[in-house]
Amino acid sequence: MNAFLHGTVHEAAEDLQTAISSNPETLALWEKLTPLGRNEFICWVDDAKQDKTRQKRIARTLEELLEGKKRPCCWAGCIHRTDKAPGKWQQAVLIDKKRAK
Repeated sequence: MNAFLHGTVHEAAEDLQTAISSNPETLALWEKLTPLGRNEFICWVDDAKQDKTRQKRIARTLEELLEGKKRPCCWAGCIHRTDKAPGKWQQAVLIDKKRAK
């Protein structure tokens, strides 16, 4: 068995790995994503505050892979990447909003 492919910054947790690997089609689609694409899905799942939300995002990841999506729908993008600065929208919505809490 090949090693599970992760993102550029994030590594997929066991629950996400298991869900993706449980279906050969979703695994093949995952492996075709770029490292940045995988990174976006992992960050989106990891950003969930509650387990219920995390599980919904894992399920949605599988659906979006099967729909041919290469990045999570409606996700501003990973703010943890070191190869580029966060965009203005990411700064306002994802970073500044968290600081205000």
